[in-house]
Amino acid sequence: MNKTKIVCTIGPSSSSPQVLADMIRSGMNVARVNFSHGTSDEHRKMIRSIRAVATRLGRTVAILVDLPGPKIRIGRLRLEPTILKRGETITLTTDPASSNLTAIPVDYPDLPSLVTEGTTIYLNDGFLQVKVVRTSEQEVDAKVVIGGPLLSHKGLNLPGVALSIAAVTPEDLAHVDIGLDEGVDTFTISFLERPEDIRILREYAQKRGIKIHIVAKIERAGAVREIDAILAEADAIMIARGDLGVQIPIEDVPGVQKQCILKANRLGVPVITATQMLESMTENILPTRAEVTDVANAILDGSDAVMLSAETATGRYPVETVRMMAKIARSIEAQRTMLKGRSQLEEVLLLTGINRRELTVDDVVSLNVIQAMHALSPRYILTPTRSGRAPRRISRFKPDCWILSFCRDQKVAEFLAFSYGVVPFFVKTDEASWHDRIFDLISDAGLAKTGDLVILTEGSEPDLAGATNSLRIIKFP
Repeated sequence: MNKTKIVCTIGPSSSSPQVLADMIRSGMNVARVNFSHGTSDEHRKMIRSIRAVATRLGRTVAILVDLPGPKIRIGRLRLEPTILKRGETITLTTDPASSNLTAIPVDYPDLPSLVTEGTTIYLNDGFLQVKVVRTSEQEVDAKVVIGGPLLSHKGLNLPGVALSIAAVTPEDLAHVDIGLDEGVDTFTISFLERPEDIRILREYAQKRGIKIHIVAKIERAGAVREIDAILAEADAIMIARGDLGVQIPIEDVPGVQKQCILKANRLGVPVITATQMLESMTENILPTRAEVTDVANAILDGSDAVMLSAETATGRYPVETVRMMAKIARSIEAQRTMLKGRSQLEEVLLLTGINRRELTVDDVVSLNVIQAMHALSPRYILTPTRSGRAPRRISRFKPDCWILSFCRDQKVAEFLAFSYGVVPFFVKTDEASWHDRIFDLISDAGLAKTGDLVILTEGSEPDLAGATNSLRIIKFP
């Protein structure tokens, strides 16, 4: 099917076992559970349901717990939606017991102290804008500059205003405990601006004796400035363009997207492009032409995965949206070589004068795999792995053929669901050499026939993670 992985946000529209099954069959690789909404019991039930459906279908589906972080949100509105009319004055209140029935509740007590007359407040990813007129101890009066419908729990942004809250909140840590209890080991950090936030979350899980994967959401100007340090700490990144397009000038978002993707590709760090990719399919059976082009360009930029948010969480056509995303991916993947020629990353590593002393053994092996693929057009690239590092290093070049990755750890296999073109297999074996077991699996699945050419990566110390240092070219027996 599609080599580009598809991340789907699970919500009321997609929570039933039947819809989940249809989405998995249509191309969903990662199920995102957004802990900004719902109760702890609902989250636990959802995680168990996703896992049960994936197991029944025999598919590897990763579960991504998206931690809310320090996002300022609108509270529960009395009228849903509340229509903000241009020119009118509204009141934002941080008082949960406010007697003002028309006031809009906000879940951040410090809001009145952070804004002054003339401050622009952005609501719902910047689609709504209000300008502060006056403040009091618990209220902010503001004039509507750009109006429209406002729903409960939508975000509130204050670009350029330093918030007095950490990226990893106590509530986030409580959410992590829920995820860990349910066997989930992949979490996002929202609104981080420094690599230390990643270490805080990783060390918290380590105290419970659990190794986790952390996806850093790039959605603040500070994260863009610190992207190199964040990439050195994170296991993956997500370019969350909704809040990012409020935090930085919206016209700068495409360039930032391309720069972050290239940096992540170079390091072999999976990168997810997110937000409003097929937004119109929340209500319509077909996307706009501009949305299709956006998805295609994100894939050509080098995204490992593309994400659906409201489209699958609350939209009318969750299954159809996944199918459309998969169709776009398959179409543009087939044209990648024609449209781009040699991989942009290959050019960076091989042709543009990069300091050769920066190349590692992993770089050399993965580059040689790609060069052999160009020359020989093998059926598959086979990568036995303990850590997942070898397939990720090859995946970053976005090769034409599939990477079949064989893992002894179920969690390693699940995290490879984020990497472009990688099909992970969980293999229960203690054998020093995996060759016979791998070939048996491929044969039993009907994936290859005698005489097919394959590239096999190997390590001189098979029991050591990260030891891949050679490749073999083999005819399938």
